Amino acid sequence: MPSIETLASFLAISVAITLSPGPDNLMVLGQSLARGRRAGFGIALGCALGCFTHTLWATLGLSAILLASPNAFFALKLGGAAYLAWLGIQALRSPGSNAPGAAADAPAWYRYVVRGFIANAINPKVALFFLAFLPQFVQPANGPLELQMLALGAVFAAQTIAVFGAIAFASGSIAALIAHRPDFGKWLDRTAGMIFIGLAAHLLFSGERD
Repeated sequence: MPSIETLASFLAISVAITLSPGPDNLMVLGQSLARGRRAGFGIALGCALGCFTHTLWATLGLSAILLASPNAFFALKLGGAAYLAWLGIQALRSPGSNAPGAAADAPAWYRYVVRGFIANAINPKVALFFLAFLPQFVQPANGPLELQMLALGAVFAAQTIAVFGAIAFASGSIAALIAHRPDFGKWLDRTAGMIFIGLAAHLLFSGERD
């Protein structure tokens, strides 16, 4: 297992990375504003599960295969961009979270978990990030390398839930304060949709391994 000092430095760096603007926290922010805290918490949990999935990939060497195969990288990137674009289109077509019947038509909480998980798990850039990031905190003297990487991945996932949960709580609170303003829910959904489409475009058109 990693030492206490290693875990402390890993946690500090992980929190800084998670707080920095990126696709995941933008998804949490957008969905919390448009659909409330429960949606934001669902996305947060899904992203955390996706992060741990990337840990498993890195531990098993699948991320290294992705790094060595440009075609596999592009295919996964294309799939991730398509999924984000689909979420964006769904949000743009939504009548708004305050529209009549919107609450009844809102996805169940676990569906937000699934959305967050898929969006994170099929992002090849996140896979390559974990492949490069985790080994920096692994030391042979501290035991089996695979167990150390799994422990680090669990720490990263846990702090992701805490940080994204705080974002969901804060932005969900703002949404609750303005939830009853006419047509505001519609524009919040439009904003969330544009965030998803922007993330899709960024994933698709940014440099392959930047």
